[in-house]
Amino acid sequence: MKTVLTLVLVLFVNTGLNQKPEGWEIFDKVIFKPKYFEEVGAYFEVPTFNKELLALENSEVILSGYYIPLDFDSMFMLSALPFSSCFFCGGAGPESIAEIQFKEFPKQLEPDEFVKIKGLLKLNELDIDHMNFILQEAKLIK
Repeated sequence: MKTVLTLVLVLFVNTGLNQKPEGWEIFDKVIFKPKYFEEVGAYFEVPTFNKELLALENSEVILSGYYIPLDFDSMFMLSALPFSSCFFCGGAGPESIAEIQFKEFPKQLEPDEFVKIKGLLKLNELDIDHMNFILQEAKLIK
């Protein structure tokens, strides 16, 4: 009986540790292909959004993740992974990061602080000055 209980506990703990924070699953399905942008002389990964994701555009969505300290006025970056593993630092893909544009910027967040945010989803294919996934009019809910 102790062996079965231990096995169940190990499986439960491992399952919880391997899951991404809330809201990122649908972004994992996006296919990215490199595209050359002459104006900057560089390649960027450009998304092809599926029907499921396109149906969510302009809808309210919730994302939980890690605050990445790239602050610009009323926006910041949210990552499905901690800073050491994020898109900018650790080699994760563009599906693991979202741009957050707040109605009111929250007070004092710490790098890698785990937060939950809701906002209106905007999808961005070609504007290289913004992320592919943007939450507009966002609010910190946790």
